[in-house]
Amino acid sequence: MAVFTYKAVSAAGAVTSGELTAQDRGEALRILDGKGLQPVRLSESSAPVAKAKTEKKSPNGVAKKAETRSRAQVPEKVKVKPDKEAEMAEGPVKLKRAEVVLFTEELSDMLAAGLQLEPALRAMETRQQSGNLKLVSRKIRQLVRDGNNFSVALRRCSDSFGPLYCSLAAAGEASGALDTILRRQADYLKMLQELQGRITLALIYPAFLILSGVGVGVIFVTKLIPQLTALLQSTPGASLPLGVRILIGVSDFLKAWWIVGLLLIAATLILFKAWKDAEANKPAWDRIKLRLPLYGRVVEHRFFVQFLETMANLVGNGLPLLRSLELTRDATQNIHMRAHADEMIEMVGDGRALSKAMIKSEVFPPLLIDMVAVGEQTGKIDQALRRAAERYDKELNGALQRIMALIMPAVLIVMALLIGTMAYLMITAIFQTISNLGT
Repeated sequence: MAVFTYKAVSAAGAVTSGELTAQDRGEALRILDGKGLQPVRLSESSAPVAKAKTEKKSPNGVAKKAETRSRAQVPEKVKVKPDKEAEMAEGPVKLKRAEVVLFTEELSDMLAAGLQLEPALRAMETRQQSGNLKLVSRKIRQLVRDGNNFSVALRRCSDSFGPLYCSLAAAGEASGALDTILRRQADYLKMLQELQGRITLALIYPAFLILSGVGVGVIFVTKLIPQLTALLQSTPGASLPLGVRILIGVSDFLKAWWIVGLLLIAATLILFKAWKDAEANKPAWDRIKLRLPLYGRVVEHRFFVQFLETMANLVGNGLPLLRSLELTRDATQNIHMRAHADEMIEMVGDGRALSKAMIKSEVFPPLLIDMVAVGEQTGKIDQALRRAAERYDKELNGALQRIMALIMPAVLIVMALLIGTMAYLMITAIFQTISNLGT
């Protein structure tokens, strides 16, 4: 047992100080928390615990009184409530994206207002609304109070934060700009949430068109084409056009093998998911995503924006360039891009300039490299990185808007071609049949 001296603030705002005994610092903090005290200072004392060991030199009554006084001076160990222990024993808590955004916004606001991390988490823990957000705040505060880093506490409490979020939190802790990075992360998560909402709304009409087209196709295959086939076969001297024969052949094939087709599609999707989720294939899949039309440009610009914003925050808050690159690399989800970041770290570690390392990586566009080079020459590399991030953020928004604008026309064109082709072939066959009957 160790003796700790403390200075703490009560819920009423009164400042109190004293000593307590505990196994370690974490237990001492839990004792103070059980008393409703917010520690301001907690340090281990070198003085031993006062115990009455004068039984041989003093009468029994004196010894017992001394023992009683010494025990009265040492507070009893405060036990954690069973419900809190149960909560801490639970596994990771699942959070919705909206809850992650709310947690990030509230915490960044309180940190920006001057609160320390543990008091800010305590304030979020005492919020009126119950639920997973309150539970996560409590568990993170418990871990942070016990000496864990904030990023480590995030990983242990919930998988909903993700590796990118936790890496950026670690970068914010290292740079002393946790509130700024959390605010940017909240904006980024809100942007993703709004983007997902816009894409969902934009896909409602195309999805309705696709379902309608599939329904019309099913009616063609199961009803109209068999009736047309029977009509043409009953007409003497009728010759089927090539397009109609192909359509009838496709209809017969689908009617006979549709179950096999569905099983093949399901097996293909399962195998593809297993392939891309395998650790050995993730670099290849990340390279493929970068080469996809339209989507690849979005992935690439998203990496540029994240790389530049993270580097600007870290360098601007005084971290060395090499350490900033390492933390930025850890926050990169694309394994292919992370490999290039490893090459850049090695070159910068050998004494090369950041712009030279970016040229050697063959990933960044010339304009971005030129902006970074100008920042190196002027000694304001953080400002140059931030300006480049703003520029490529605009290009990213433009790429997303172009994709959303192309979705509906593309679906309309495809459905019009499919339904229009089937309708044209059927009408042509009917008119040819009527012509044969007339002759």
